Amino acid sequence: MLNQPRYAGASILLARKNFGCGSSREHAPWAIDQYGLRAIIAPSFADIFFNNCFKNGLLPIVLPESQVAQLFDEVQAFPGYSLTVDLERQLIIKPNGEELPFEVQAFRKYCLLNGFDDIGLTLRQADKIKAFEARRLAQKPWLARTLIAQTATQHE
Repeated sequence: MLNQPRYAGASILLARKNFGCGSSREHAPWAIDQYGLRAIIAPSFADIFFNNCFKNGLLPIVLPESQVAQLFDEVQAFPGYSLTVDLERQLIIKPNGEELPFEVQAFRKYCLLNGFDDIGLTLRQADKIKAFEARRLAQKPWLARTLIAQTATQHE
């Protein structure tokens, strides 16, 4: 259905239960993200796919199957139908103003709102990592020779 003109530019994907099954690698969330989608609403998701969505900046939203079915019906019935996802307030807002609440873990919400992936979270600790490495090298100077030897071998 995504190839229909009425869905051009959509950023929210409606899906049925167990969405993402068979797509345990990160390629599926990458493709969805590259298509321009930012959120997926479904009654359930395959576990690995669900976790990979967060790692790649996508928001998988779980709603009861009856609510998802109603959204499908409304999208079909009303061309131009548009939903808004308010992650901060954890609400989906329908065109008539009706709000559908959804749950998302606080840490995952924090990461999405701030644009942090696993590497970004780690890099926030760069000063602490550098200080740890300096202390470790001072306490175990022989590691420097080992690291230099490994680095030289890797570049040959």
